[in-house]
Amino acid sequence: MLVNDFDYNLPPGLIAQHPVEPRDHSKLLVLNRSKKNLSDQVFFELPSLLSPGDLLIFNDTKVIPARLFAEKVGGSARIEVFLLRQLSGPTWECLVRPGKRVKPGVTLLFESGVKGKVVETTQAGGRIIEFPKEIDFREWLSRAGQTPLPPYITETLTDPGRYQTVYAQVEGSVAAPTAGLHFTEGLLNKLTAAGIKTGFLTLHVGLGTFRPVQTERVEDHIMHSELFTLSAQLVEEIVATKKAGNKVVAVGTTVVRVLESQADATGRLKAGSGETAIFIYPGYQFKVIDGLVTNFHLPRSTLLMLVAAFAGREFVLDSYAYAVKNNYRFFSFGDAMLIR
Repeated sequence: MLVNDFDYNLPPGLIAQHPVEPRDHSKLLVLNRSKKNLSDQVFFELPSLLSPGDLLIFNDTKVIPARLFAEKVGGSARIEVFLLRQLSGPTWECLVRPGKRVKPGVTLLFESGVKGKVVETTQAGGRIIEFPKEIDFREWLSRAGQTPLPPYITETLTDPGRYQTVYAQVEGSVAAPTAGLHFTEGLLNKLTAAGIKTGFLTLHVGLGTFRPVQTERVEDHIMHSELFTLSAQLVEEIVATKKAGNKVVAVGTTVVRVLESQADATGRLKAGSGETAIFIYPGYQFKVIDGLVTNFHLPRSTLLMLVAAFAGREFVLDSYAYAVKNNYRFFSFGDAMLIR
């Protein structure tokens, strides 16, 4: 299977630079997988598009201010450091740009005199940086770090909280689970009033989810692993929902990856915490989810491949062409799809 099979034409003007206000007033394109038809809705209509007893599952990860700037000790060039994930104690896996001059042994000087030592290079070309043990890292990061917006968002975000979901709880992501950005407290209350259940898991989004596929064949791409937690309580809720004949609907591809990675060949789901590097593309047999709320994703991306695996490549690409023709807004701050 070729990566080019997941390409599509997107006018740059449809890449959303700012989120819609209120959050739940974005457009919602509804895809019916069995009938292969589309309907135009508004996101706040979601309660009427689901059934009482259905279970919506959210990712409650919280984005950290992972973008930092530094200089080499003894140098003056500005260096961007992007935190990916904490390894142990004060040690982090990072991306560094420009990276050619930042080799193991180099010391970087950050804001407020904080220094970090580059201790090794990763196989993916990143850096392992050790920060001082004596600082309150989270407090310092809240002052020194910036919200890590995707590179296709070129305009300034005046409210960093707008790149967080309203239910974000567990710090650890370097990118938002963007399907959840459309939900408001009011909409969550309306879902509950409509008899639709909600549940939460955690997957800390890393750059691996968004890393460009650089291989020619889809099957040759290797995903970067991400940390997750799936509780026994949520597993019980999922089992009960399916037993009752209702649907499990994932809010975002991150939720899909956790649930599907924790299901065995028979569909039996197990609770746990760990890392997942599951790569879902057409041909994959889904074991847990029955529906998906998701944004419109980049061409040739692993996220688009996951959506195509769930709804069919041709149907998804036709839906994207329809969205382009009808001026839907794309990517992180864009509009959404409900696939059922």
